[in-house]
Amino acid sequence: MAGLNDDAQWIVLMGFVVSFSLFFLAMILNQSTVVGQTTAESVLDFPKNDIRDVRSVIIHSSSLSDSAVVQDDIKAIALSRKGAVIQITPLIPPSGHYTSLYIHYNNGVTAYNEIWTSS
Repeated sequence: MAGLNDDAQWIVLMGFVVSFSLFFLAMILNQSTVVGQTTAESVLDFPKNDIRDVRSVIIHSSSLSDSAVVQDDIKAIALSRKGAVIQITPLIPPSGHYTSLYIHYNNGVTAYNEIWTSS
């Protein structure tokens, strides 16, 4: 820059400043996109529909005569297809007039527990 006059030096210096600023803003924009993407993915990882489906099948199977066999099948299918561990424990009600089940769902990321009681 020894051969340039003062005006040319300012133009070259401002070009460096502008290019560095654009590079810095691009890096910030890239990082904000990554943070937004991982946040959205964590919301999508919650298996709300899987829990609803398994829960409804378990509740429907509790009224069947061979409910233990059906519930064992539910556990095996959930483990093989979704990688989820299902535990179904019948609870003994004090009056005996209703059915009560303890349902546990765990897929390694989300754990769900519920005590379901029929009237």
